[in-house]
Amino acid sequence: MRRLLLASAFCLPFAALPAEAQTLRFMTGPQGGVWVPLGGALKNLWEQNIQGVSIQNLPGAGIANVRGLDEGRAEIGFGNSISTVDGVQGNAPFPRPTTQVCNLASLYPQYFQVVALADANIRTVAELRGRGLVVQTRGNTAELVTAHWLRAHNMSYQDMRVSFQASYNDAVSMLRDGQAQVFTLGTAIPASSVQDLASARRITLLDLRDSLEPMRRINPGYVGVTIPANTYQGVGQDVTTIGYATHLIVRCDQPEERVFRMTELLHRNLRDLASVNRDLARTTPREMAADIGVPLHPGAARYYRSIGAM
Repeated sequence: MRRLLLASAFCLPFAALPAEAQTLRFMTGPQGGVWVPLGGALKNLWEQNIQGVSIQNLPGAGIANVRGLDEGRAEIGFGNSISTVDGVQGNAPFPRPTTQVCNLASLYPQYFQVVALADANIRTVAELRGRGLVVQTRGNTAELVTAHWLRAHNMSYQDMRVSFQASYNDAVSMLRDGQAQVFTLGTAIPASSVQDLASARRITLLDLRDSLEPMRRINPGYVGVTIPANTYQGVGQDVTTIGYATHLIVRCDQPEERVFRMTELLHRNLRDLASVNRDLARTTPREMAADIGVPLHPGAARYYRSIGAM
């Protein structure tokens, strides 16, 4: 991380922005996921290279972040493509279409992971009936994906004992202590929280290949992705699960020059940011600029055009 901060501090000149300091609120994610450390790296990168800007990082979640930006409680956030599109379109759980949420960059795939204790002998969704399931709180994309997964198999939370926890780390503690047998999360791989659990208890990952088509009927943004063998201790085979894209969102009323600069810094420091999430090393400018159904901020669009990415 020190290398990132030193490199980024000199990689580009300061942009011409207002001299007075302005604090931008950045909604990240739950503790134990990738969004928190990646948000910290972006905070340092932008503060060191954009004059007059400071970043306040806040906890968040995919759905909550979209609502937070639209309602003026934050200026920057992480989002998940499936739920941000639901916000733009005004689909549930959003009460109305969002009007102030713009895309800055698509970043990397997210993996919906269903983690079970190996000694619970749970291999299918049907075997969750009557068992203890830990889910993120409402407003977290992984909670919505969990509900969709159960719905795709004609099940609901009423079929099991459910605990809603804001932190992945708290979910892991419940499994480690035997208070639950399964927890779900949506994040990059490997997730530190799952690694911590796997170091203390034997785990399995549920293979969700049979869930893909029924889930795509609920939201066509779902795709099949593979968690490679040995991503987690004790899981020695490839596992197919449900994926979607993580992206950065900004309020549409943010100044064009500032967002141009934020996008430029992000692009030019992807390799250093990959020390936080290795998937970023494979992200291309065209992928960053891809149309995911969320309006691209004019500042981001201008940057991508300037480098021939769109």
